[in-house]
Amino acid sequence: MDDFNPPTRLLMGAGPSNIHPRVANAMTAPLLGHLDPDFLGVMDDVREMLREVFQTKNAATLPVSGTGTAGMEAALVNVLEPGDTFVIGTNGYFGERLAEIGRRCGAEVVTVEHPMGSPVDPDAVKARVASLKRVKAVAVVHAETSTGVLTPLDSLAAIAHDAGALLVVDAVTSLAGVEFRADAWGVDVCYSGTQKCIGAPPGLSPITLSERAIEVMRARKTKVQSFYLDLTMLQDYWAQRVYHHTAPVSMIYALREALRLVLEEGLEARWARHAHSAAALYAGLGAMGLAIVAPEGHRVPSLTAVRSPDGVPEADVRKYLFAHHGIEISGGLSELAGKVWRVGLMGHNSTVSNVLTFLSGLENALAGQGFEVAAGAGVAAAQRSVRADLA
Repeated sequence: MDDFNPPTRLLMGAGPSNIHPRVANAMTAPLLGHLDPDFLGVMDDVREMLREVFQTKNAATLPVSGTGTAGMEAALVNVLEPGDTFVIGTNGYFGERLAEIGRRCGAEVVTVEHPMGSPVDPDAVKARVASLKRVKAVAVVHAETSTGVLTPLDSLAAIAHDAGALLVVDAVTSLAGVEFRADAWGVDVCYSGTQKCIGAPPGLSPITLSERAIEVMRARKTKVQSFYLDLTMLQDYWAQRVYHHTAPVSMIYALREALRLVLEEGLEARWARHAHSAAALYAGLGAMGLAIVAPEGHRVPSLTAVRSPDGVPEADVRKYLFAHHGIEISGGLSELAGKVWRVGLMGHNSTVSNVLTFLSGLENALAGQGFEVAAGAGVAAAQRSVRADLA
């Protein structure tokens, strides 16, 4: 069997995204045992920096060994017990995944459904919660990765807490790419993924739990249904050094370096960079006559779902970009499968340069499908957006 030498791709899909060279280099550091004193110091660094990124003082803040879905499952399996009522505001594929995991926990799942492409309406969630006798948790996806829709969180905590429930938030596509303030917004349980705006490889899912959530976990009448994802045991490993499982040492090296980069840049500056790149993308897409799924005011800057024009096979456009420009973008999910492209501007990849490269390649791909776009229209509009921001 030959050596594997993967080609260089520009990863502009729904994740993973390309990583900074410093993050890649961190993974080449000598391997240490997962209970080595020097590695325990790395773990402490990671927890401290994750608190800053989540904007929280929660003691229970750590990375779960597994991708974002592991974080999602850890969040629910630890707070839900059979028979609990679990309310979810759904507006896309990953909200539905939350509902499915809730059902597997034995919860009575109540979905407050919204069309794909719309944000979750807090008034609709409030009305549904008020109609129920006892609610254990209320959940929402902050940035729905299937549509690029951002749902504001500032009023949801009061809805949950007034009902005696926890607020659970999916921040897989938003954390470190758009404003997120766990403590200020009253978020009780939040999970994310390392492979998107944080800028590390896939394989870890940062999670944070409020003291309110910890109290709920301590009051459980049944055991957590997963040994591997039992957050009480994981917290004992990360805080008290009680063995639970073999940590992915090199992945944690990478996460530490990625978090250093996030905080060196500064959260406010990083959020602004993502917004700046996204504005250029929106301008370019508009000039090319392409429609964005998410409404203005509810767009997540790290992920944009773009409607494929009538008569243009969306998969053929993706194949062209991949084959001729080395650019990977994602197709649609659920009812948007075959109808949209999902374009990521995450972490290290969220740059105007990447936006211009993508728009140029997209113009060529569309021209090959007979969709007429004035030569250079998208790139020119994006550049005008950039200059307007600089003025």
